[in-house]
Amino acid sequence: MVKKKGQIVDLAQKRSLIDWQHPNISLSRQCELLMLSKSSLYYEPASESIENLHYMRLMDEEFTRYPFYGVIRMHQFLLRAGYSVNIKRVRRLCRLMGLEAIYPKPNLSKPMNETVKYPYLLRGKKITECNQVWSTDITYIPMAKGFMYLTAVIDWYSRYVLAWDVSNSMDTEFCVNVLDRSLEKHKPEIFNTDQGSQYTSELFTQRLIDNCRVSQHY
Repeated sequence: MVKKKGQIVDLAQKRSLIDWQHPNISLSRQCELLMLSKSSLYYEPASESIENLHYMRLMDEEFTRYPFYGVIRMHQFLLRAGYSVNIKRVRRLCRLMGLEAIYPKPNLSKPMNETVKYPYLLRGKKITECNQVWSTDITYIPMAKGFMYLTAVIDWYSRYVLAWDVSNSMDTEFCVNVLDRSLEKHKPEIFNTDQGSQYTSELFTQRLIDNCRVSQHY
């Protein structure tokens, strides 16, 4: 939920304000005025079996404790816990949740032709003021009958969340909408992200090129 002009406005309330048959204002414009992503407008909880949702909660908790766990270790964790689950299912659920082990990977220095690489600007740099460094990421949120994805843009110095949104998919538009709302408030000197496809897309990086120096995290 978000707070606006002294009121609590949740996604359901925002969606109820949409006029699907409005003769003059498009759905895209209505979403923009309500600060509602189009993906949230068509939201239906992502469907998974009760068994898979249980596995996902266990994996999410284990990944929080051990962020260097990949598919193999996560599979071993579930087996040790007494669950008979094959590694293909674990791999699919990890991909679905956006879980990727944090560790140095081979050939990181090898350039990729399809993606522009930006230098990491934060090594040894002191963060001393607001709007010096912003960053963003996507996280998985378990729900009673499914799951959602949350993305947010945060200022490193103040830890203030400049904008956020939830979606049932990890598409680029979802991330760009949150970035645009953040850029309406201020412009950062450096913007730091991981190498996720949403953040290395031309649509996302062009927004940053137009508004700040860009740092893609290696």
